[in-house]
Amino acid sequence: MTTNTTTHGTTLLVIAKEPLPGRVKTRLTPPYTPEEAAELAAASLTDTLNAVLAAPARRRVLVLDGQPGPWLPSGIEVVPQCAGGLDERLAAAFACCTGPALLVGMDTPQLTPGLLAPALGPDAWQDCDAWFGPAVDGGFWALGLAGPDPRLLRGVPMSRPDTGALQRARLTDAGLRVRELPLLRDVDTADDAGKVAEAAPGSRFAATLARLATAAGHPGRGSGR
Repeated sequence: MTTNTTTHGTTLLVIAKEPLPGRVKTRLTPPYTPEEAAELAAASLTDTLNAVLAAPARRRVLVLDGQPGPWLPSGIEVVPQCAGGLDERLAAAFACCTGPALLVGMDTPQLTPGLLAPALGPDAWQDCDAWFGPAVDGGFWALGLAGPDPRLLRGVPMSRPDTGALQRARLTDAGLRVRELPLLRDVDTADDAGKVAEAAPGSRFAATLARLATAAGHPGRGSGR
């Protein structure tokens, strides 16, 4: 992989958990074991970090709940997540930034620099105060703020079917001009995993899913069909 070192004014944030069995991707269990779910989480996080490394950014920061592991590539800063609910942790991630910031999670291994490009180009913040990436489940996979004000996230209910709508309304109610990134699917369930792997067949995530399915003797497991 060739890392793009072009400097722009936007900080790229990835919020993630250390991929430990029983702590990540618990909705994949069953059909996957906690250890297999952690393998899939590690693959998803690696794909995400590689996409972030290949995208133009001023800083690339992993906001991590846990400890770095062998899945962490060079070129990524690591800062610990704060305590509290997800809204507080997202708010704190933005609070550590100076200037524009774009935050993504670890649940979209189909992420590419091209998907991020509209929010990272030299004109990304012209006539724009925020970027919003909606997720299929009603949440959001990306949030960009020209001025990373933590108050824009605190108190927004998270992990609900209307989380995305509520977060977007918080932005527009504050008078921000919002542009949208493409709709993406988070990996939460085995069905999601199969569909995301089909959408990104060359990803580490897809390879890991295929290996686990083959090893278990269930080629269709997690296939989304």
